[in-house]
Amino acid sequence: MDASLGQALLVGLFVSFCLIGQLIGIYTNRAIFLAFGVGLILGDVQTGLLMGATAELAFMGFGVGAGGTVPPNPIGPGVVGTIMAIAMKDSGMDVATALSLSFPFAVMIQFVITFIYSLNAGSLSWATKAIQEGNYKSFKLTSNFTFIGFGVFGFLIGLVATMSIDVLRAFVNIIPEWLISGLSVAGGLLPAIGFAMILNVMIKKEYIPAILLGYVCISYLSMPVIGLAFAGAILAFNNFFNKGNGGSAIEQEEVIEDGI
Repeated sequence: MDASLGQALLVGLFVSFCLIGQLIGIYTNRAIFLAFGVGLILGDVQTGLLMGATAELAFMGFGVGAGGTVPPNPIGPGVVGTIMAIAMKDSGMDVATALSLSFPFAVMIQFVITFIYSLNAGSLSWATKAIQEGNYKSFKLTSNFTFIGFGVFGFLIGLVATMSIDVLRAFVNIIPEWLISGLSVAGGLLPAIGFAMILNVMIKKEYIPAILLGYVCISYLSMPVIGLAFAGAILAFNNFFNKGNGGSAIEQEEVIEDGI
């Protein structure tokens, strides 16, 4: 498929809004939201949601910054990956392959965002100087430099990525078939790796039976993911209420012992 100029402009405005939303904490920069919006504009919501959900699982682990580390930006798979998956779906491009190919873009985008943050480091002194001089226009500009930078950069990402479908298609076509197959396998593993990284942090021996039960339900019983999610929610509620009852009993025993 090819995108029109109007669609490219809409994608650019949408990505600009989503990137600015990152600054005010409304999580519009998440891959699932970005991919849904891009899919809606390009007329393939199903592929957009598939791409967003797959990328979100992957970014669940290594998409979270720890300390001073900065992970790849979810705009890579959320925008560029979704555009590749939709535009080249007829050519055999699957979501897993698009996810793998989008990661270099995710790293590059994060470099630019870090650069924008670095440029903004001196804005406080500039804004202070502007307000002391009574230059309110300069004060507004320097105070909102990050918002302006993110808005312009987000618009350019969406516009250029959508208008460059032919370039992306040519780039993918020169990749050997064996490498595409390898990227597809690697892309399929990324969600599992992201989830495993989360489990590596929060895993307890009490959770192992639940993990094994989920594996059995998916692999051997072919249970749908939605059904498994409901089953997991039931187990979580049961565990929560049982812990609550146990905690109350312990608390009562401690009060009685203190009274004695």
